[in-house]
Amino acid sequence: MQGDVLKKWIRKDGSTALLFLMPSVFGFALFYIIPFAMGVFDSFTSGTADKHFVGLTNYRELLASQSFRKAASNTFYFSAISVPLILVLSLGLAMLLSKNIYLRQWLRTAYVLPLVVPVASIILIWQMMFDWNGSLNAWLSGFGIERIDWMKTGAARNVIIVVYLWKNIGYNVILFLAGLQQIPKDYYETANMEGAGRLRQFGSITMVYLTTTIIFVVIMSIINSFKVFRETYLIAGDYPHDSIYMMQHYMNNMFTTLNIQKLTAAATMMAGCIILIVIGLLALERRYRQFME
Repeated sequence: MQGDVLKKWIRKDGSTALLFLMPSVFGFALFYIIPFAMGVFDSFTSGTADKHFVGLTNYRELLASQSFRKAASNTFYFSAISVPLILVLSLGLAMLLSKNIYLRQWLRTAYVLPLVVPVASIILIWQMMFDWNGSLNAWLSGFGIERIDWMKTGAARNVIIVVYLWKNIGYNVILFLAGLQQIPKDYYETANMEGAGRLRQFGSITMVYLTTTIIFVVIMSIINSFKVFRETYLIAGDYPHDSIYMMQHYMNNMFTTLNIQKLTAAATMMAGCIILIVIGLLALERRYRQFME
């Protein structure tokens, strides 16, 4: 009798939840899933007016394009450098802010500010700082160091990495702080009593309990690294230095020339790469959990 009542309650509660979720599901499908599916379909067709199926022709032409290969290699290189860097820095800052240090609350607020400040307004400051006649070159020349044309040399990649770190590190710090607060303090006290050092505690306690958080932070950092086009475009324009010519630059240029087939093919390949990376990270986390159990 109680089982029938429970099943009826679950069925009623599920119907209510589905009713509330329908507007969000409808909006997500209308503005994200359906346009993406149409884009994937367009990547296998030829022309915009007289469409016909051409198979993988657009993808073969895309892979043969030198500008696409340059954009893809720059994007993956940027992600390979910036994601581990932001992971280490954000975890270190989170561990520092989790302790009772001076001005801890003010520092927490300072790391959150980049999340709420409009990027377009802050980019003006970055432009003034990294311009040929900007403040950074003025400081360098004051120490007898030659001026650097930051945005027109290979140093432009370092500038974009710094901007990426500044913009996204606060979000990762918040996630790591939440994860660190979930670790019972008793574990650290027991480890201290048994003579375990800080490094042993970090590897055996902190890293074990932060595994899920680390995987999530890595996924979000990779996605954000693929979205660095906004900052790069605002700082360097449509055609930046070759070292910071990203996938989004290529797709933006294809959109400007109305080459929809190459645009959708590039977007599909980028989305596919992100999906494969996410699946791989989630599988790695699952294997790690099974190993720890």
